[in-house]
This record gives sequence, C-alpha cells and structure tokens, in this order.
Amino acid sequence: QVQLVESGGGLVQPGGSLRLSCAASESIISINVMGWYRQAPGKQRELVAGITSGGSTNYADSVKGRFTISRDNAKNTVYLQMNSLKVEDTAVYYCAGYTATRGWDYWGEGTQVTVSS
Repeated sequence: QVQLVESGGGLVQPGGSLRLSCAASESIISINVMGWYRQAPGKQRELVAGITSGGSTNYADSVKGRFTISRDNAKNTVYLQMNSLKVEDTAVYYCAGYTATRGWDYWGEGTQVTVSS
C-alpha cells in the first residue's frame, strides 16, 4: 500500500503563493491519476487538480489559471503550485491516488492552507 505524505501548507496572505508537495513511499508510476483534493470547514471535499501518469491535467474551474499540478515519477512526488491565493482557498489539502481497480484509494493525512490577511 502506497503511503502519501503532504507538506508545504501554511498561512499566507491573499495574493500570495504556496507549493504543496506529496511524497509517496514507493513508486507512483502505476497510479493512473494523482490528485489534490481540498475540504473547507462545513463543505464537501472537492477535487482541485488531477494529473495522469501520462501528464494530462485537469483543474476545478475555481483554480484554473492559478494552480498548477505536476508529478515527478522519478522522485515519487506530486506538487501543487498555488498562486494568487484567495481567502476562499483556505482548506485542508489532501493528496490522493486513483487506479482503475481501486478508485481513489490512496490518501494522505492532509495539510492545512490558510489564506488570511
């Protein structure tokens, strides 16, 4: 079972940037899609960005043009570069992995991102 560990969260002012990292305990090359979800207080968890093993990406409309997801299979790491952060981006961000046989079955513990002045 692949273990995922997120890092890079913190407190940032509106308009600022953060880069989240997700380190996997073993190779992620067999994981079809790696994604970043987020959950704000009182809201459902939502998929923010995903990247396939081939490098195709997709984003939630709310973050398009501001967030960039990338993956380094050699380092077993996925990144989420977040620019022009808004107060409404405040949430716990989770790294997750999807396979065709298990669905979204790989999850990290999450990292808190707080955007506030």
